[in-house]
Amino acid sequence: MIDTVVIQPGADSGEPSVAGVSWAAIAAGAIVACALTLVLIAFGIGLGLSVVSPWAGAGVSASSFKIGTGLYLVVIAMLSSSIGGYIAGRLRSRWIGVHSDEVYFRDTAHGFVAWAFASVLGAVLLASPASSLIGGAASGAGQATASAASRMGPMDGYIDTLLRSDTPAAPNAGNPGEARGEMVRLFTTSFRNGGDLKPADRDYVSKVVAARTGMSQADADKRVSDVVTQVKADTDAARKATAQLAFWLTASLLIGAFCASLAATEGGGLRDGTWGNRARR
Repeated sequence: MIDTVVIQPGADSGEPSVAGVSWAAIAAGAIVACALTLVLIAFGIGLGLSVVSPWAGAGVSASSFKIGTGLYLVVIAMLSSSIGGYIAGRLRSRWIGVHSDEVYFRDTAHGFVAWAFASVLGAVLLASPASSLIGGAASGAGQATASAASRMGPMDGYIDTLLRSDTPAAPNAGNPGEARGEMVRLFTTSFRNGGDLKPADRDYVSKVVAARTGMSQADADKRVSDVVTQVKADTDAARKATAQLAFWLTASLLIGAFCASLAATEGGGLRDGTWGNRARR
């Protein structure tokens, strides 16, 4: 006689009951990373103001300051992301019955998600004051337009150079306010998209400069050319500085993502008591 034994399938599907993502730990790590970033930025501002000086020959050079700022951004990302990622890995729930490789992947993902959350949160925190400043500037635009003399723009300094008279007693032709406003609009429109003054506009500007300053036409042409060259040089310097800052910021973000992911694996290993075993593998 053969007895047949029927085994009913159990309700256990082999997957652990604990969720694979501990959002509370991720949020805690991201908040800590943002707080540390703000502290380090405040310290960096104070440090930067202490090493620069308006006096010639004092303080660090501009190139050294740029490189130091970029390196400090990397240091901020490494420290804040590492601590935030470590906390995200250390505070997550323990997974029972999960393969060690899967646990390692989940710890890495926890650190990476905490870094991403901190980056987005930091961008929002920085965007809020910027939005307030923009809104305040927009609300006061109506009052600013009431007085043309009180308005200042990025081209006013160059126009001052153009219309500066060599002799204070030199007569000025026409309305100075109207001529100045026209020059500001002309320069702003011409250089807005990286262009240059058209030949007709350049001749007109030279004539206005000669009439306003009492200079000869040749000297006025030379002054216009010098100011146009200075405008292009300053614009190019600003472009290069912005590009360098963007590259440093990108490098710091990528390094921060790596540090957060690596630190989360250490925090998770210490949480489970397996960090020493991972290090020996």
